[in-house]
Amino acid sequence: MLSFLGFLTVFVFLFLTMTKRVSVSMGLIIVPVITALVGGFGATMGKMMLDGIVKVAPTGIMITFAIFYFGLMLEVGMFAPLVERLIRFVKGDPLKVVLATAFLTVAVSLDGDGATTFMITISAMLPIYQRLNMSRLVLSGTICLGAGVMNLIPWGGPTARAMTTLHVDSATLFNPIIPAMLVGLVWVFAVAYYFGKKERARVGILDLNFEHEVKLTEEEAKLRRPNLLWFNIILTLVLVVALIQNLMPLPILFMVAYAIALIVNFPHPKDQMDRILAQGNNVVFVSSMIFSAGIFTGILTGTKMITAMSKTLVALIPDALSPFMPLIVALTSMPLSLVFTPDAYYFGVLPIISQTASAFGIDPVHIGRAAILGQMTTGFPLSPLTASTFILVGMAGVDLGEHQKHIFWWAFGSTVVMTIVALLIGAIRM
Repeated sequence: MLSFLGFLTVFVFLFLTMTKRVSVSMGLIIVPVITALVGGFGATMGKMMLDGIVKVAPTGIMITFAIFYFGLMLEVGMFAPLVERLIRFVKGDPLKVVLATAFLTVAVSLDGDGATTFMITISAMLPIYQRLNMSRLVLSGTICLGAGVMNLIPWGGPTARAMTTLHVDSATLFNPIIPAMLVGLVWVFAVAYYFGKKERARVGILDLNFEHEVKLTEEEAKLRRPNLLWFNIILTLVLVVALIQNLMPLPILFMVAYAIALIVNFPHPKDQMDRILAQGNNVVFVSSMIFSAGIFTGILTGTKMITAMSKTLVALIPDALSPFMPLIVALTSMPLSLVFTPDAYYFGVLPIISQTASAFGIDPVHIGRAAILGQMTTGFPLSPLTASTFILVGMAGVDLGEHQKHIFWWAFGSTVVMTIVALLIGAIRM
């Protein structure tokens, strides 16, 4: 019963949001509340929801002030020199813009943090997409693909969790699939090339000159702070280093950095309030989804629906298919990112699957490698269960359902390509 309610909760939510029956925030709240009531958890679901909200609160605060910070940096023109150079490089060619997006995503993703990758890449590339009238879904989708494959790195969340669960090091779990990951990156750039060709056909190649053809409005010009450019760059670099080094809790770093940036760039209190209000819509949109997601995950976890779902999935594998468990795990790993949080999968599902595989004579390490080929790697930038997804869609200004429909099969393709290579080189065996 619990397993059925869990899958029903996820599938109804995805159906309602992807068909635009309800908004994402409302779906994240209403759907699990209804299934919890049906399951008889009415008396206890309040605490479950609050527990879920408490768990996502630090992330919600971080994202709120991250949007404030990078929104301010966009307004004052900190990214203008980078955008100018990129525009000169791409020469108004959408194909080069999309390829540059993929390259920047892969480079920034080396820090292992999806949220930081999305904030930096979108801040740099969104103005170019706007100038060239390019699709924001292409922006969010390309970033999704690059960040997804790069999330396999050992200091990324999924691989680190898998190593912890299986009690192995990165040399054992990760190194054998490096060739598969590299081919996965080739796939990313191939898809980016395809997207770019389509955008070039749609909008054409524009003879864009940054200084003469891109005009700032009077309001935008007033907000620019060219005399503070180097201050803002240095402050941002210090912030990024502090985030990577985890010198302080991430929400605190963004709050302090935003306070410093706002006061220095806009010393007058009225101007400060104007800038806060200017980003208000973006902040409300994203933070509401994050706290709503806290209710969603809180109910799924508190009712033990996730635990029941994991046992059901394992029980569904017939004995005859047991030799194919690594392949099954690999091909289902990406779609299951829409169902399981990384903690639920790697600390709940993976131990059960790996133990079952071991009973059939399959090395659990192969199950672990198969899992990281998609579960919250290629799948995390589409999942409503990860807060960074809401940074991606929120900053790019796209609807989550539209983003999922646009990029799901391409992201699944990343997993398929890497799985084929992993099988060929023996990184996973059946």
